[in-house]
Amino acid sequence: MGKTSLAAATAYTLAKKGRRVLVFSVDPQASLSDIFQKDIFGRGPVEIMPNLYAREVDGARRLNGHLQEVRQQIIDMYGAGKVPDEIEKYIQAASAKPGMEESAIFDEVVDILTTGGYDYYIYDLVPLGHALYYLSMASAHAAWAGKITGLREQMSEYDQVAAVVQRQKEAAEDGVLKELHSIGERLGKSAKILTDKEKTALFFVLTAEEAAVADTLKASESFAKFEIPVGGCIVNRLLPEEFRTREVPGYVKSRLAMQDRCLTLIERDFAGLVLGSVPEMERDVIGLPMIAAMAEAMYGKFE
Repeated sequence: MGKTSLAAATAYTLAKKGRRVLVFSVDPQASLSDIFQKDIFGRGPVEIMPNLYAREVDGARRLNGHLQEVRQQIIDMYGAGKVPDEIEKYIQAASAKPGMEESAIFDEVVDILTTGGYDYYIYDLVPLGHALYYLSMASAHAAWAGKITGLREQMSEYDQVAAVVQRQKEAAEDGVLKELHSIGERLGKSAKILTDKEKTALFFVLTAEEAAVADTLKASESFAKFEIPVGGCIVNRLLPEEFRTREVPGYVKSRLAMQDRCLTLIERDFAGLVLGSVPEMERDVIGLPMIAAMAEAMYGKFE
């Protein structure tokens, strides 16, 4: 429904105003690469123009990086030349489980949000189902980190009383506890960013079609459960008003009538949240010239 093009246009506008902006996505279909006409998938922040950077998360690469870190930690802990075959089989089996790549992607999103370096972060969210899944992972990961950290602290107290743990093992376990605390802090910081009403807002992009209106209404109710602040919605791809004064085919007249009905629904269901509308562009929004045209349609001409 145009969320990527509007995200790119917003990032473009802010960059033109001198703000340092990162627009990023976890969509494996690499839509930002398409719209900016640059291969940015899995390459970290890529400069598009002065002040504007784009990034697409490569979940598979992130997961492989995690697995390599786990292997190295095992090698360091046990002083072995390589990971034992049985442990390697377990690592391979665990990496193939559903949700592992999504978890790695979420971890990178947390890194992006907590590292800093930009004035604005524009998150081009994946479709509703996936977006809710990623957001739900925040609470699930935080609960997991808190529980494991608590258990590990209890184990540390027990180890001190029992006094049966070797120094090398104690040092390794202290490192595990430190890592768990770090995970908890990162998750807490990212959750705070996502729910900060003064710094964060979720914007819906919808078209004047009944299915789109219904889906967006459902999405707004679902996102409310995660306490993500909603900043408003933008109606995209409206037919030009000039069509109303021209002799146009019956199909176009029908589309205009449907558009009017849906705009009435949008005003009713999203009262006070409709920030504006964007007309149907003459061609696909691909490349900086068309992104600039979209930005002008949304925010007006630059001074």
